[in-house]
Amino acid sequence: MHPMTADQTILFALFGAVFALLLWGRIRYDLIAFSALLAAVLLHVIPAERAFAGFGHPATVVVALVLVVSAGLVRSGAVFLITRTLIDASRSLGGHIAFIGGIGAVLSAFMNNVAALALLMPVDIQTARKAGRPARLSLMPLSFCTILGGMVTLVGTPPNIVIAEIRRDQLGESFRMFDFAPVGGVIALVGIAFVALLGWRLVPKAKGEGALAEVRERAKDYVAELKVPTGSALAGRRLFEIYDTAEQNDVAILGLARDGTRRYGLQRNTMMEEGDAIVIEASPEALDEFRAALSLDFTDDDEKQRLGIAGEGLSIIEAVVPENARIAGRTARQLGLAKRQRTVLLGISREGRRISKEVRRTIVRPGDILLLLGPEGDETSLTDWLGVLPLADRGLVVTDFTKVWLAIGIFALAVTMAAIGWVYLPVALGVVVVAYVLTGVLSISDLYDHIEWPVVVLLGSMIPLGAALDEAGGTALIAQALVDLGSGWPAWVLLTLLMIVTMTLSDVLNNTATAVVAAPVGIQMANSLGVSPDPFLMAVAVAASCAFLTPIGHKNNTLILGPGGYTFGDYWRMGLPLEILVVAVAIPMILLVWPF
Repeated sequence: MHPMTADQTILFALFGAVFALLLWGRIRYDLIAFSALLAAVLLHVIPAERAFAGFGHPATVVVALVLVVSAGLVRSGAVFLITRTLIDASRSLGGHIAFIGGIGAVLSAFMNNVAALALLMPVDIQTARKAGRPARLSLMPLSFCTILGGMVTLVGTPPNIVIAEIRRDQLGESFRMFDFAPVGGVIALVGIAFVALLGWRLVPKAKGEGALAEVRERAKDYVAELKVPTGSALAGRRLFEIYDTAEQNDVAILGLARDGTRRYGLQRNTMMEEGDAIVIEASPEALDEFRAALSLDFTDDDEKQRLGIAGEGLSIIEAVVPENARIAGRTARQLGLAKRQRTVLLGISREGRRISKEVRRTIVRPGDILLLLGPEGDETSLTDWLGVLPLADRGLVVTDFTKVWLAIGIFALAVTMAAIGWVYLPVALGVVVVAYVLTGVLSISDLYDHIEWPVVVLLGSMIPLGAALDEAGGTALIAQALVDLGSGWPAWVLLTLLMIVTMTLSDVLNNTATAVVAAPVGIQMANSLGVSPDPFLMAVAVAASCAFLTPIGHKNNTLILGPGGYTFGDYWRMGLPLEILVVAVAIPMILLVWPF
Protein backbone atom coordinates (compact mmCIF):
# COMPACT_ATOMS: atom_id res chain seq x y z
CA MET A 1 0.00 0.00 0.00
CA HIS A 2 1.31 3.46 -0.92
CA PRO A 3 2.09 5.89 1.92
CA MET A 4 -0.66 8.42 2.59
CA THR A 5 -0.35 11.91 1.10
CA ALA A 6 -0.41 15.02 3.31
CA ASP A 7 -3.99 15.82 2.24
CA GLN A 8 -5.13 12.27 3.01
CA THR A 9 -3.46 12.40 6.43
CA ILE A 10 -5.12 15.73 7.30
CA LEU A 11 -8.57 14.57 6.11
CA PHE A 12 -8.39 11.22 7.94
CA ALA A 13 -7.29 13.09 11.08
CA LEU A 14 -10.26 15.48 10.71
CA PHE A 15 -12.72 12.61 10.19
CA GLY A 16 -11.20 10.78 13.15
CA ALA A 17 -11.65 13.90 15.30
CA VAL A 18 -15.25 14.33 14.07
CA PHE A 19 -16.13 10.70 14.87
CA ALA A 20 -14.41 10.86 18.27
CA LEU A 21 -16.24 14.07 19.23
CA LEU A 22 -19.57 12.68 17.98
CA LEU A 23 -19.03 9.60 20.15
CA TRP A 24 -18.05 11.78 23.11
CA GLY A 25 -21.41 13.50 22.75
CA ARG A 26 -20.63 16.68 24.70
CA ILE A 27 -20.63 19.01 21.67
CA ARG A 28 -23.52 19.27 19.21
CA TYR A 29 -22.98 17.45 15.93
CA ASP A 30 -23.61 20.50 13.71
CA LEU A 31 -20.92 22.52 15.50
CA ILE A 32 -18.47 19.60 15.22
CA ALA A 33 -19.08 19.20 11.47
CA PHE A 34 -18.92 22.94 10.73
CA SER A 35 -15.69 23.31 12.75
CA ALA A 36 -14.15 20.42 10.80
CA LEU A 37 -15.15 22.10 7.52
CA LEU A 38 -13.52 25.38 8.55
CA ALA A 39 -10.39 23.52 9.70
CA ALA A 40 -10.20 21.75 6.31
CA VAL A 41 -10.37 25.12 4.53
CA LEU A 42 -7.72 26.68 6.79
CA LEU A 43 -5.47 23.64 6.23
CA HIS A 44 -5.94 24.02 2.44
CA VAL A 45 -7.46 20.57 1.82
CA ILE A 46 -10.72 22.17 0.67
CA PRO A 47 -10.48 25.24 -1.65
CA ALA A 48 -12.02 28.34 -0.04
CA GLU A 49 -14.35 28.93 -3.01
CA ARG A 50 -15.89 25.46 -2.48
CA ALA A 51 -16.12 25.69 1.31
CA PHE A 52 -19.89 26.21 1.42
CA ALA A 53 -20.88 24.30 -1.72
CA GLY A 54 -22.52 21.66 0.49
CA PHE A 55 -25.20 24.12 1.62
CA GLY A 56 -26.44 24.43 -1.96
CA HIS A 57 -26.10 20.73 -2.67
CA PRO A 58 -29.37 19.07 -3.80
CA ALA A 59 -29.20 16.58 -0.89
CA THR A 60 -29.17 19.41 1.65
CA VAL A 61 -32.01 21.25 -0.10
CA VAL A 62 -34.17 18.10 -0.33
CA VAL A 63 -33.72 17.22 3.35
CA ALA A 64 -34.84 20.76 4.31
CA LEU A 65 -37.81 20.72 1.91
CA VAL A 66 -38.99 17.26 3.04
CA LEU A 67 -39.32 18.56 6.61
CA VAL A 68 -41.43 21.53 5.46
CA VAL A 69 -43.65 19.32 3.29
CA SER A 70 -44.12 16.95 6.25
CA ALA A 71 -45.27 19.88 8.37
CA GLY A 72 -47.81 20.83 5.68
CA LEU A 73 -49.24 17.31 5.60
CA VAL A 74 -49.61 17.37 9.40
CA ARG A 75 -51.02 20.92 9.55
CA SER A 76 -53.62 20.25 6.85
CA GLY A 77 -54.94 17.21 8.72
CA ALA A 78 -53.88 14.78 5.97
CA VAL A 79 -52.20 12.54 8.52
CA PHE A 80 -55.08 12.81 11.03
CA LEU A 81 -57.26 11.10 8.41
CA ILE A 82 -55.18 7.99 9.06
CA THR A 83 -54.35 8.32 12.74
CA ARG A 84 -57.94 9.03 13.82
CA THR A 85 -58.75 5.35 13.25
CA LEU A 86 -55.83 4.06 15.32
CA ILE A 87 -57.16 4.44 18.85
CA ASP A 88 -58.35 0.91 19.53
CA ALA A 89 -57.10 -0.32 22.88
CA SER A 90 -58.87 -3.68 22.46
CA ARG A 91 -56.27 -4.96 19.95
CA SER A 92 -53.63 -7.38 21.19
CA LEU A 93 -50.23 -5.78 21.66
CA GLY A 94 -48.80 -7.63 18.64
CA GLY A 95 -51.79 -6.61 16.52
CA HIS A 96 -51.50 -3.00 17.66
CA ILE A 97 -47.76 -2.92 16.83
CA ALA A 98 -48.36 -4.46 13.39
CA PHE A 99 -51.11 -1.94 12.66
CA ILE A 100 -49.53 1.27 13.98
CA GLY A 101 -46.07 0.12 12.80
CA GLY A 102 -47.44 -0.48 9.30
CA ILE A 103 -49.04 2.97 9.26
CA GLY A 104 -45.79 4.48 10.54
CA ALA A 105 -43.78 2.71 7.83
CA VAL A 106 -46.12 3.90 5.04
CA LEU A 107 -46.03 7.49 6.36
CA SER A 108 -42.22 7.31 6.69
CA ALA A 109 -41.90 6.31 3.04
CA PHE A 110 -43.41 9.62 1.91
CA MET A 111 -42.55 12.04 4.71
CA ASN A 112 -39.56 12.45 7.02
CA ASN A 113 -39.47 9.43 9.34
CA VAL A 114 -38.76 11.61 12.39
CA ALA A 115 -41.93 13.59 11.64
CA ALA A 116 -43.90 10.34 11.20
CA LEU A 117 -42.81 9.07 14.62
CA ALA A 118 -43.44 12.45 16.29
CA LEU A 119 -46.98 12.29 14.93
CA LEU A 120 -47.73 8.69 15.96
CA MET A 121 -45.98 8.66 19.34
CA PRO A 122 -48.81 10.44 21.24
CA VAL A 123 -51.30 8.06 19.57
CA ASP A 124 -49.30 5.06 20.77
CA ILE A 125 -48.91 6.40 24.31
CA GLN A 126 -52.63 7.17 24.46
CA THR A 127 -53.52 3.64 23.28
CA ALA A 128 -51.15 2.10 25.84
CA ARG A 129 -52.73 4.17 28.62
CA LYS A 130 -56.23 3.02 27.62
CA ALA A 131 -55.12 -0.61 27.41
CA GLY A 132 -53.43 -0.37 30.80
CA ARG A 133 -50.00 -1.42 29.54
CA PRO A 134 -46.63 0.39 29.62
CA ALA A 135 -45.93 2.42 26.48
CA ARG A 136 -42.32 1.18 26.48
CA LEU A 137 -43.52 -2.16 25.03
CA SER A 138 -44.82 -0.52 21.84
CA LEU A 139 -42.78 2.70 21.50
CA MET A 140 -39.51 1.01 20.54
CA PRO A 141 -41.21 -1.26 17.96
CA LEU A 142 -42.96 1.84 16.53
CA SER A 143 -39.64 3.71 16.27
CA PHE A 144 -38.00 0.76 14.49
CA CYS A 145 -40.96 0.44 12.06
CA THR A 146 -40.73 4.13 11.07
CA ILE A 147 -36.98 3.72 10.47
CA LEU A 148 -37.66 0.63 8.30
CA GLY A 149 -40.36 2.44 6.31
CA GLY A 150 -38.00 5.30 5.47
CA MET A 151 -35.88 2.93 3.34
CA VAL A 152 -38.65 2.40 0.75
CA THR A 153 -38.43 5.70 -1.18
CA LEU A 154 -35.92 8.38 -2.08
CA VAL A 155 -37.46 10.96 0.28
CA GLY A 156 -38.08 8.59 3.21
CA THR A 157 -34.74 9.13 4.92
CA PRO A 158 -31.76 11.50 4.43
CA PRO A 159 -29.21 8.72 3.66
CA ASN A 160 -31.21 7.72 0.56
CA ILE A 161 -31.18 11.33 -0.65
CA VAL A 162 -27.44 11.63 0.01
CA ILE A 163 -26.63 8.35 -1.78
CA ALA A 164 -28.79 9.24 -4.79
CA GLU A 165 -26.99 12.57 -5.16
CA ILE A 166 -23.53 10.97 -4.75
CA ARG A 167 -24.51 8.55 -7.53
CA ARG A 168 -25.53 11.52 -9.70
CA ASP A 169 -22.25 13.36 -8.97
CA GLN A 170 -19.98 10.35 -9.60
CA LEU A 171 -21.90 8.20 -12.10
CA GLY A 172 -23.97 10.82 -13.93
CA GLU A 173 -27.44 9.71 -12.91
CA SER A 174 -29.34 9.79 -9.62
CA PHE A 175 -31.52 7.04 -8.20
CA ARG A 176 -35.23 7.68 -8.86
CA MET A 177 -38.08 7.98 -6.36
CA PHE A 178 -38.94 4.27 -6.13
CA ASP A 179 -35.59 2.65 -7.03
CA PHE A 180 -35.16 1.81 -3.32
CA ALA A 181 -38.61 0.15 -3.05
CA PRO A 182 -37.90 -3.46 -4.17
CA VAL A 183 -35.13 -3.95 -1.59
CA GLY A 184 -36.33 -1.51 1.08
CA GLY A 185 -39.96 -2.67 0.84
CA VAL A 186 -39.14 -6.34 1.44
CA ILE A 187 -36.80 -5.46 4.32
CA ALA A 188 -39.51 -3.23 5.84
CA LEU A 189 -42.17 -5.98 5.59
CA VAL A 190 -39.91 -8.64 7.11
CA GLY A 191 -38.69 -6.23 9.80
CA ILE A 192 -42.20 -5.14 10.81
CA ALA A 193 -43.33 -8.80 10.94
CA PHE A 194 -40.39 -9.61 13.25
CA VAL A 195 -41.03 -6.59 15.49
CA ALA A 196 -44.78 -7.32 15.78
CA LEU A 197 -44.49 -11.09 16.33
CA LEU A 198 -41.33 -11.44 18.40
CA GLY A 199 -39.38 -8.20 18.77
CA TRP A 200 -41.60 -6.50 21.36
CA ARG A 201 -41.17 -9.51 23.66
CA LEU A 202 -37.43 -8.71 23.81
CA VAL A 203 -38.01 -5.18 25.20
CA PRO A 204 -36.85 -5.40 28.84
CA LYS A 205 -39.36 -4.58 31.56
CA ALA A 206 -37.94 -1.78 33.70
CA LYS A 207 -38.73 -1.00 37.32
CA GLY A 208 -41.96 0.97 37.33
CA GLU A 209 -42.36 0.07 33.63
CA GLY A 210 -41.28 3.56 32.59
CA ALA A 211 -44.24 5.02 34.48
CA LEU A 212 -42.31 8.12 35.51
CA ALA A 213 -41.45 8.83 31.89
CA GLU A 214 -45.09 8.37 30.89
CA VAL A 215 -46.21 10.87 33.52
CA ARG A 216 -43.73 13.38 32.10
CA GLU A 217 -44.97 12.70 28.58
CA ARG A 218 -48.67 12.92 29.41
CA ALA A 219 -50.11 16.29 28.48
CA LYS A 220 -52.03 18.24 31.08
CA ASP A 221 -55.78 17.83 30.67
CA TYR A 222 -57.74 21.02 30.25
CA VAL A 223 -61.36 21.84 30.91
CA ALA A 224 -62.45 23.55 27.71
CA GLU A 225 -65.55 24.44 25.68
CA LEU A 226 -66.32 23.69 22.04
CA LYS A 227 -69.26 25.43 20.34
CA VAL A 228 -71.96 23.77 18.23
CA PRO A 229 -71.80 25.96 15.09
CA THR A 230 -74.72 27.27 13.05
CA GLY A 231 -76.01 24.59 10.70
CA SER A 232 -74.31 21.76 12.62
CA ALA A 233 -75.66 18.23 12.19
CA LEU A 234 -75.41 17.88 15.99
CA ALA A 235 -78.32 20.27 16.57
CA GLY A 236 -81.32 18.22 17.67
CA ARG A 237 -79.22 15.24 18.81
CA ARG A 238 -78.82 14.25 22.46
CA LEU A 239 -75.49 14.79 24.19
CA PHE A 240 -74.94 11.09 24.95
CA GLU A 241 -74.89 10.37 21.18
CA ILE A 242 -71.40 11.85 20.91
CA TYR A 243 -69.98 9.89 23.87
CA ASP A 244 -68.48 7.22 21.56
CA THR A 245 -66.62 9.85 19.52
CA ALA A 246 -65.38 11.41 22.77
CA GLU A 247 -64.15 8.02 23.97
CA GLN A 248 -62.30 7.38 20.69
CA ASN A 249 -60.49 10.72 21.02
CA ASP A 250 -59.75 10.36 24.76
CA VAL A 251 -62.05 13.24 25.70
CA ALA A 252 -64.26 13.38 28.82
CA ILE A 253 -67.58 15.22 28.38
CA LEU A 254 -68.39 17.16 31.55
CA GLY A 255 -71.66 18.78 30.50
CA LEU A 256 -73.30 21.54 28.49
CA ALA A 257 -73.42 25.34 28.68
CA ARG A 258 -76.22 27.36 27.06
CA ASP A 259 -76.53 31.15 26.84
CA GLY A 260 -73.35 31.54 28.88
CA THR A 261 -74.62 29.44 31.80
CA ARG A 262 -73.36 26.00 32.75
CA ARG A 263 -76.33 23.63 33.09
CA TYR A 264 -76.52 21.45 36.17
CA GLY A 265 -75.42 17.81 35.87
CA LEU A 266 -74.02 15.92 32.90
CA GLN A 267 -77.02 16.70 30.65
CA ARG A 268 -76.77 13.28 28.95
CA ASN A 269 -80.26 13.42 27.47
CA THR A 270 -80.35 17.13 26.64
CA MET A 271 -80.95 18.00 22.99
CA MET A 272 -78.03 20.05 21.66
CA GLU A 273 -78.78 23.39 20.00
CA GLU A 274 -76.79 25.71 17.74
CA GLY A 275 -74.60 27.93 19.92
CA ASP A 276 -74.39 25.44 22.80
CA ALA A 277 -70.97 24.94 24.38
CA ILE A 278 -69.96 21.32 25.06
CA VAL A 279 -67.80 21.31 28.20
CA ILE A 280 -64.98 18.76 27.94
CA GLU A 281 -61.76 17.70 29.64
CA ALA A 282 -58.92 16.75 27.28
CA SER A 283 -55.31 17.20 26.31
CA PRO A 284 -54.62 19.86 23.64
CA GLU A 285 -54.08 17.25 20.94
CA ALA A 286 -57.21 15.28 21.87
CA LEU A 287 -59.21 18.52 21.99
CA ASP A 288 -58.20 19.39 18.42
CA GLU A 289 -58.97 15.88 17.13
CA PHE A 290 -62.40 15.82 18.85
CA ARG A 291 -63.21 19.27 17.43
CA ALA A 292 -62.27 18.09 13.93
CA ALA A 293 -64.18 14.81 14.23
CA LEU A 294 -67.47 16.60 15.03
CA SER A 295 -66.83 19.86 13.10
CA LEU A 296 -67.14 21.96 16.27
CA ASP A 297 -65.88 25.53 16.74
CA PHE A 298 -63.39 26.91 19.23
CA THR A 299 -65.32 30.17 19.39
CA ASP A 300 -68.82 31.55 18.91
CA ASP A 301 -69.70 33.82 15.95
CA ASP A 302 -69.33 37.05 17.97
CA GLU A 303 -65.84 36.08 19.09
CA LYS A 304 -64.88 35.14 15.54
CA GLN A 305 -65.72 38.66 14.41
CA ARG A 306 -63.78 40.21 17.29
CA LEU A 307 -60.78 37.99 16.69
CA GLY A 308 -60.57 38.86 13.01
CA ILE A 309 -58.22 35.96 12.39
CA ALA A 310 -59.88 34.42 9.35
CA GLY A 311 -57.23 33.34 6.85
CA GLU A 312 -54.37 33.55 9.35
CA GLY A 313 -52.52 30.63 10.89
CA LEU A 314 -53.67 29.79 14.40
CA SER A 315 -51.44 28.70 17.22
CA ILE A 316 -52.19 26.99 20.53
CA ILE A 317 -50.13 28.25 23.45
CA GLU A 318 -49.76 26.64 26.88
CA ALA A 319 -48.71 29.01 29.65
CA VAL A 320 -48.54 28.97 33.44
CA VAL A 321 -49.92 31.89 35.48
CA PRO A 322 -47.51 33.44 38.04
CA GLU A 323 -48.60 35.57 41.04
CA ASN A 324 -48.10 38.92 39.31
CA ALA A 325 -49.71 38.05 35.94
CA ARG A 326 -52.12 40.58 34.41
CA ILE A 327 -54.79 37.86 34.13
CA ALA A 328 -54.40 36.52 37.69
CA GLY A 329 -57.59 37.16 39.70
CA ARG A 330 -59.58 38.11 36.58
CA THR A 331 -61.55 36.31 33.88
CA ALA A 332 -60.75 36.32 30.17
CA ARG A 333 -63.95 38.29 29.54
CA GLN A 334 -63.09 40.94 32.15
CA LEU A 335 -59.66 41.34 30.62
CA GLY A 336 -61.08 41.68 27.09
CA LEU A 337 -58.69 39.03 25.87
CA ALA A 338 -60.51 38.42 22.57
CA LYS A 339 -60.94 42.09 21.77
CA ARG A 340 -57.54 43.40 22.87
CA GLN A 341 -55.29 40.48 21.89
CA ARG A 342 -57.38 38.58 19.31
CA THR A 343 -57.00 35.51 21.53
CA VAL A 344 -59.42 32.98 23.03
CA LEU A 345 -58.97 31.18 26.34
CA LEU A 346 -59.71 27.58 25.34
CA GLY A 347 -59.12 25.81 28.61
CA ILE A 348 -57.76 25.90 32.15
CA SER A 349 -55.82 23.14 33.90
CA ARG A 350 -56.07 23.51 37.67
CA GLU A 351 -54.40 20.86 39.80
CA GLY A 352 -56.90 18.89 41.86
CA ARG A 353 -59.95 21.01 40.96
CA ARG A 354 -62.46 20.77 38.15
CA ILE A 355 -63.58 24.03 36.52
CA SER A 356 -67.35 24.19 36.89
CA LYS A 357 -68.20 27.53 35.27
CA GLU A 358 -67.94 28.67 31.69
CA VAL A 359 -64.20 28.71 31.01
CA ARG A 360 -63.99 32.31 29.78
CA ARG A 361 -65.97 33.49 32.83
CA THR A 362 -63.74 31.58 35.27
CA ILE A 363 -61.43 33.63 37.50
CA VAL A 364 -57.87 32.62 36.68
CA ARG A 365 -55.63 31.82 39.67
CA PRO A 366 -51.85 31.76 40.05
CA GLY A 367 -50.58 28.26 39.26
CA ASP A 368 -53.26 27.63 36.61
CA ILE A 369 -52.08 26.47 33.21
CA LEU A 370 -53.93 28.20 30.38
CA LEU A 371 -54.62 26.91 26.89
CA LEU A 372 -54.79 29.92 24.55
CA LEU A 373 -55.73 30.19 20.87
CA GLY A 374 -54.35 33.15 18.96
CA PRO A 375 -52.79 34.31 15.68
CA GLU A 376 -49.62 32.48 14.73
CA GLY A 377 -46.53 34.61 15.21
CA ASP A 378 -48.00 36.68 18.07
CA GLU A 379 -47.17 34.14 20.79
CA THR A 380 -44.38 36.14 22.44
CA SER A 381 -46.22 39.47 22.52
CA LEU A 382 -49.34 37.74 23.90
CA THR A 383 -47.58 35.95 26.75
CA ASP A 384 -45.65 39.14 27.61
CA TRP A 385 -48.90 41.16 27.71
CA LEU A 386 -50.68 38.61 29.89
CA GLY A 387 -47.65 38.24 32.15
CA VAL A 388 -47.76 34.46 31.83
CA LEU A 389 -44.87 32.05 31.30
CA PRO A 390 -45.11 29.90 28.15
CA LEU A 391 -44.38 26.22 28.64
CA ALA A 392 -41.81 24.57 26.36
CA ASP A 393 -42.95 24.75 22.76
CA ARG A 394 -44.72 21.50 22.00
CA GLY A 395 -45.51 22.36 18.41
CA LEU A 396 -49.24 22.69 19.11
CA VAL A 397 -50.89 24.10 16.04
CA VAL A 398 -54.50 24.16 15.00
CA THR A 399 -55.23 21.67 12.26
CA ASP A 400 -57.07 23.19 9.31
CA PHE A 401 -59.08 20.27 7.90
CA THR A 402 -60.60 22.40 5.12
CA LYS A 403 -57.35 22.05 3.12
CA VAL A 404 -56.72 18.34 3.67
CA TRP A 405 -57.42 17.14 0.10
CA LEU A 406 -55.70 20.16 -1.39
CA ALA A 407 -52.51 19.34 0.52
CA ILE A 408 -52.68 15.65 -0.42
CA GLY A 409 -53.38 16.48 -4.09
CA ILE A 410 -50.47 18.92 -4.44
CA PHE A 411 -48.05 16.47 -2.79
CA ALA A 412 -49.26 13.45 -4.79
CA LEU A 413 -48.99 15.35 -8.10
CA ALA A 414 -45.43 16.51 -7.33
CA VAL A 415 -44.28 13.03 -6.22
CA THR A 416 -45.80 11.45 -9.34
CA MET A 417 -44.08 13.96 -11.64
CA ALA A 418 -40.75 13.38 -9.88
CA ALA A 419 -41.21 9.60 -9.96
CA ILE A 420 -41.74 9.47 -13.74
CA GLY A 421 -38.85 11.86 -14.33
CA TRP A 422 -40.77 14.93 -15.56
CA VAL A 423 -39.45 17.18 -12.80
CA TYR A 424 -36.22 17.03 -10.79
CA LEU A 425 -37.14 16.03 -7.20
CA PRO A 426 -35.74 19.11 -5.38
CA VAL A 427 -37.68 21.33 -7.81
CA ALA A 428 -40.89 19.28 -7.34
CA LEU A 429 -40.63 19.56 -3.54
CA GLY A 430 -39.89 23.29 -3.85
CA VAL A 431 -43.09 23.71 -5.89
CA VAL A 432 -45.04 21.85 -3.17
CA VAL A 433 -43.67 24.19 -0.50
CA VAL A 434 -44.51 27.34 -2.50
CA ALA A 435 -48.00 25.97 -3.30
CA TYR A 436 -48.59 25.18 0.40
CA VAL A 437 -47.77 28.78 1.33
CA LEU A 438 -49.83 30.34 -1.49
CA THR A 439 -52.88 28.20 -0.62
CA GLY A 440 -52.59 28.81 3.12
CA VAL A 441 -51.70 25.23 4.10
CA LEU A 442 -48.57 26.66 5.76
CA SER A 443 -47.65 30.16 6.85
CA ILE A 444 -44.38 31.82 5.87
CA SER A 445 -42.98 31.35 9.39
CA ASP A 446 -43.62 27.59 9.11
CA LEU A 447 -41.07 27.38 6.31
CA TYR A 448 -38.27 28.30 8.67
CA ASP A 449 -39.67 26.86 11.91
CA HIS A 450 -39.87 23.31 10.53
CA ILE A 451 -36.48 23.10 8.84
CA GLU A 452 -34.13 21.27 11.15
CA TRP A 453 -31.20 23.65 10.85
CA PRO A 454 -28.63 21.51 12.74
CA VAL A 455 -29.15 18.74 10.14
CA VAL A 456 -28.75 21.29 7.31
CA VAL A 457 -25.48 22.50 8.85
CA LEU A 458 -24.31 18.91 9.35
CA LEU A 459 -25.01 18.01 5.72
CA GLY A 460 -23.68 21.29 4.32
CA SER A 461 -20.44 20.72 6.22
CA MET A 462 -19.98 16.98 5.69
CA ILE A 463 -20.62 16.93 1.93
CA PRO A 464 -17.51 19.04 1.03
CA LEU A 465 -15.45 17.00 3.53
CA GLY A 466 -16.64 13.73 1.97
CA ALA A 467 -15.96 15.06 -1.53
CA ALA A 468 -12.47 16.20 -0.51
CA LEU A 469 -11.69 12.78 1.01
CA ASP A 470 -12.84 11.12 -2.20
CA GLU A 471 -10.82 13.47 -4.45
CA ALA A 472 -7.71 13.01 -2.30
CA GLY A 473 -7.96 9.25 -2.75
CA GLY A 474 -9.01 8.59 0.85
CA THR A 475 -12.13 6.61 0.02
CA ALA A 476 -10.09 4.51 -2.44
CA LEU A 477 -7.71 3.67 0.44
CA ILE A 478 -10.59 2.56 2.70
CA ALA A 479 -12.16 0.59 -0.14
CA GLN A 480 -8.85 -1.13 -0.92
CA ALA A 481 -8.39 -2.00 2.77
CA LEU A 482 -11.82 -3.67 2.82
CA VAL A 483 -11.07 -5.48 -0.48
CA ASP A 484 -7.71 -6.66 0.90
CA LEU A 485 -9.44 -7.83 4.08
CA GLY A 486 -11.78 -9.99 2.01
CA SER A 487 -9.12 -10.98 -0.53
CA GLY A 488 -10.04 -14.10 -2.46
CA TRP A 489 -13.61 -14.03 -1.26
CA PRO A 490 -16.59 -13.61 -3.62
CA ALA A 491 -17.99 -10.11 -4.22
CA TRP A 492 -21.12 -10.79 -2.14
CA VAL A 493 -18.93 -11.37 0.94
CA LEU A 494 -17.33 -7.95 0.45
CA LEU A 495 -20.81 -6.48 0.01
CA THR A 496 -21.81 -8.01 3.35
CA LEU A 497 -18.62 -6.71 4.96
CA LEU A 498 -19.34 -3.17 3.72
CA MET A 499 -22.89 -3.42 5.03
CA ILE A 500 -21.80 -4.55 8.50
CA VAL A 501 -19.12 -1.82 8.76
CA THR A 502 -21.62 0.86 7.63
CA MET A 503 -24.31 -0.42 10.02
CA THR A 504 -21.86 -0.38 12.94
CA LEU A 505 -20.84 3.21 12.12
CA SER A 506 -24.49 4.26 11.84
CA ASP A 507 -25.25 2.87 15.31
CA VAL A 508 -22.85 5.33 16.91
CA LEU A 509 -22.77 8.23 14.43
CA ASN A 510 -25.34 10.31 12.60
CA ASN A 511 -26.77 8.20 9.75
CA THR A 512 -26.42 11.05 7.24
CA ALA A 513 -22.73 11.50 8.07
CA THR A 514 -22.24 7.74 7.73
CA ALA A 515 -23.82 7.76 4.26
CA VAL A 516 -21.61 10.66 3.12
CA VAL A 517 -18.48 8.66 4.00
CA ALA A 518 -19.60 5.11 3.12
CA ALA A 519 -21.23 5.71 -0.30
CA PRO A 520 -17.98 6.76 -2.07
CA VAL A 521 -16.24 3.79 -0.39
CA GLY A 522 -18.86 1.48 -1.92
CA ILE A 523 -18.28 2.95 -5.40
CA GLN A 524 -14.50 2.52 -5.02
CA MET A 525 -14.92 -1.10 -3.86
CA ALA A 526 -17.08 -1.83 -6.93
CA ASN A 527 -14.47 -0.22 -9.20
CA SER A 528 -11.68 -2.32 -7.60
CA LEU A 529 -13.69 -5.48 -8.22
CA GLY A 530 -14.78 -4.41 -11.72
CA VAL A 531 -18.49 -4.77 -10.91
CA SER A 532 -21.52 -2.46 -10.87
CA PRO A 533 -21.51 0.06 -8.01
CA ASP A 534 -25.31 -0.03 -7.58
CA PRO A 535 -25.46 -3.07 -5.25
CA PHE A 536 -22.81 -1.45 -3.03
CA LEU A 537 -24.74 1.85 -2.94
CA MET A 538 -27.94 -0.02 -2.04
CA ALA A 539 -26.10 -1.88 0.73
CA VAL A 540 -24.88 1.45 2.13
CA ALA A 541 -28.42 2.93 1.88
CA VAL A 542 -29.93 0.06 3.87
CA ALA A 543 -27.10 -0.14 6.40
CA ALA A 544 -26.90 3.62 7.05
CA SER A 545 -30.62 3.67 7.88
CA CYS A 546 -30.58 0.58 10.13
CA ALA A 547 -29.37 2.00 13.43
CA PHE A 548 -31.15 -0.15 16.01
CA LEU A 549 -28.51 -0.81 18.69
CA THR A 550 -28.36 2.55 20.48
CA PRO A 551 -30.51 5.60 21.22
CA ILE A 552 -28.00 7.88 19.46
CA GLY A 553 -27.77 6.21 16.05
CA HIS A 554 -31.10 7.59 14.80
CA LYS A 555 -33.19 10.55 15.95
CA ASN A 556 -36.27 8.32 16.28
CA ASN A 557 -34.50 6.18 18.87
CA THR A 558 -33.53 9.34 20.76
CA LEU A 559 -37.11 10.62 20.57
CA ILE A 560 -38.53 7.61 22.46
CA LEU A 561 -35.79 7.43 25.10
CA GLY A 562 -37.60 9.60 27.67
CA PRO A 563 -41.25 8.72 26.99
CA GLY A 564 -40.47 4.99 27.07
CA GLY A 565 -38.24 5.17 30.13
CA TYR A 566 -35.51 3.26 28.27
CA THR A 567 -31.83 3.02 29.15
CA PHE A 568 -28.90 3.02 26.68
CA GLY A 569 -28.58 -0.77 26.98
CA ASP A 570 -32.23 -1.56 26.23
CA TYR A 571 -32.05 -1.07 22.47
CA TRP A 572 -29.67 -3.84 21.43
CA ARG A 573 -31.91 -6.63 22.80
CA MET A 574 -34.41 -6.15 19.97
CA GLY A 575 -32.05 -4.18 17.72
CA LEU A 576 -29.28 -6.78 17.34
CA PRO A 577 -31.48 -9.63 16.04
CA LEU A 578 -33.24 -7.09 13.80
CA GLU A 579 -29.93 -5.89 12.31
CA ILE A 580 -28.85 -9.52 11.69
CA LEU A 581 -32.22 -10.18 10.03
CA VAL A 582 -31.85 -7.04 7.86
CA VAL A 583 -28.42 -8.18 6.59
CA ALA A 584 -29.74 -11.71 5.93
CA VAL A 585 -32.68 -10.36 3.89
CA ALA A 586 -30.89 -7.41 2.23
CA ILE A 587 -27.94 -9.24 0.62
CA PRO A 588 -30.00 -11.73 -1.45
CA MET A 589 -32.56 -9.03 -2.33
CA ILE A 590 -29.83 -6.61 -3.49
CA LEU A 591 -28.20 -9.33 -5.60
CA LEU A 592 -31.58 -10.20 -7.12
CA VAL A 593 -32.66 -6.63 -7.95
CA TRP A 594 -29.22 -5.03 -8.50
CA PRO A 595 -26.89 -7.76 -9.82
CA PHE A 596 -23.13 -7.25 -10.07
